[in-house]
Amino acid sequence: MADLNLHPSWREPLREEFASPYMAALREYLRAEKAAGKRIFPESQNWFRALDLTPLDQVRVVILGQDPYHGEGQAHGLCFSVQPGTRTPPSLVNIYKEMEADLGIPRARHGFLEHWAEQGVLLLNAVLTVEQSRAAAHQGRGWERFTDAVIRLVNARPEPVVFMLWGAYAQKKAAFVDSVDRGGRHLVLKAPHPSPLSAHTGFFGSGHFSKANAFLESHGEKPIDWALPEL
Repeated sequence: MADLNLHPSWREPLREEFASPYMAALREYLRAEKAAGKRIFPESQNWFRALDLTPLDQVRVVILGQDPYHGEGQAHGLCFSVQPGTRTPPSLVNIYKEMEADLGIPRARHGFLEHWAEQGVLLLNAVLTVEQSRAAAHQGRGWERFTDAVIRLVNARPEPVVFMLWGAYAQKKAAFVDSVDRGGRHLVLKAPHPSPLSAHTGFFGSGHFSKANAFLESHGEKPIDWALPEL
C-alpha cells in the first residue's frame, strides 16, 4: 500500500502504520478478495485520495464518513463525494440543503467534492475500501486503526482545525480530539448524520459551514469556499 498515491506530508508520519502487522494483514486480505474476483471500490489508486489531495500541513477542516459508497461509479476516495456524472446521494443532497440555508449557496448539480479537499477539507472515511454492493464489507479489517492514526496526526497539529462530526459514529471516532470546549485548540462541531433518516433531528439548522468559516477567520485563516464549481 505504501507505494500507492500518498502525499509526502503523510507518508513519513504514517510509516509505522504501513509497516505494522495489522496493515500487512489488511493488504493480504484485499489481495485475496481481488484474487477471488470481488470488485473493490474505490479503485486502488484512490484508496488514499483524501490524504493525497489534502496534505497534513494544509488540513483546516475534517469531515468524517464511515465507509465508501458501494455502487458502480460512485466512490473515489473522499467521504460523501461521488465521481462526476453520478447521481448525488441523498445524504449529500441534505448537506447541500443545509449549506443553502446556512450560507445561501445554491445547490450544486453534481456530487464531486474535490474543490473542498483542495482547500484543506480532509474528507476522510473511517474505512477506505468496500466490496461492490456490500455496504460495510471491509469494516473491522484494520482500516479503522489506520484512520484513527490519521486523526491523531491532525489533532497533534499546533494550528486550529475544525472537526465537523455528523452522527454518533463520527463523534465516537474523534472523541479524543483536543476541543476548545475542553480547553484545547480545535473546534469540534457535532450534529446528527445528514442521512434522510436523521437530518431533520438537528443536522438541518446546525449552521456548521458558517461556524467553521467564522472560526477559521478568527484565527487568521481564509474561509472555505464551500460553493462547488460547475464541472
